[in-house]
Amino acid sequence: MRRLWRVGATLVVTGLCTAYILWKIDVGKTWHVLTHAHAVWWVAALAIMVASVWPMAWRWQRLLAARGVHDSLRRLVRTYFVGYAAGQVLPTALGGDASRIYETVRRHEGSGGAAAGTVLLERALGGAATLVLAVVGFALAVGRYSVGGYLWVELAFVVATIALGFLLFSTRLRPLLHRVRPLLRVLRIERPLRDVYVALHAFRGDAGLLVSMFALTLVVQAVRVLAIWCSGKAVGVDLSPRPYYVMGPLLFLVALVPFTINGLAVRESFFVSFLGALGIGADPAFATGFLYFVVTIALALPGAWIVFAEAFKSR
Repeated sequence: MRRLWRVGATLVVTGLCTAYILWKIDVGKTWHVLTHAHAVWWVAALAIMVASVWPMAWRWQRLLAARGVHDSLRRLVRTYFVGYAAGQVLPTALGGDASRIYETVRRHEGSGGAAAGTVLLERALGGAATLVLAVVGFALAVGRYSVGGYLWVELAFVVATIALGFLLFSTRLRPLLHRVRPLLRVLRIERPLRDVYVALHAFRGDAGLLVSMFALTLVVQAVRVLAIWCSGKAVGVDLSPRPYYVMGPLLFLVALVPFTINGLAVRESFFVSFLGALGIGADPAFATGFLYFVVTIALALPGAWIVFAEAFKSR
């Protein structure tokens, strides 16, 4: 019953976003915009996204090593690409995270807590860096762009992230967390959640590592925003990178929420809505989102090739 409700909710969200897109765009004009896109700008967007995999894999390598799990950078880059491929058929970024945890546990027996903890910590670092960019975007947008509603959403995410960080790393909240253990036992999730919590909480003693990895994440996220800007330039959206530092953090945060499979329709409707508030027509706005979607598909192709090649070899 729960699964049917989830599938139904996904279909409703996808349907509403698709209806919004079709209401706003002219399919013929959008097709014209896409077919006349500048390939050089799109390749630049793809190059930015591909190049960002290596520093993120190195970040994960450092976090795993801090928990006693040692793996090569080459293998972790491979796991990242496979995770991107999994994210195309599973709900948004969560599918890729689950794939990376599974791959790590398969290679290192008994590392489930460390694998899940480091992947979730990566996600938390990414979210925190995204929110720092959101604060920068807020400062850049005030008085310049008419996107007030989006700015309040960013502020809500900032508050929620601070609260979550306090919950995970504060020792004073442990008695409160102990009170929910009976409920977790009933739901049969106490043990995995405890292992993940312990793995995350252990990083309280690695402040230097966390600060350096956060700085790295902030740089990577800031550069990846430029991939969205390049996608816009490819279809003639004549905006500076500045408004994308308002839009990019929100897009990254939207990508974390499993609204639909791979963010289908949600991402494109977000582009149409946000860029529309900046005076960009619905057709180039949708084309920007679609080209960025194609970038993510291309980013997943190496991982798909790895999966099929290994499956063929095992046969």
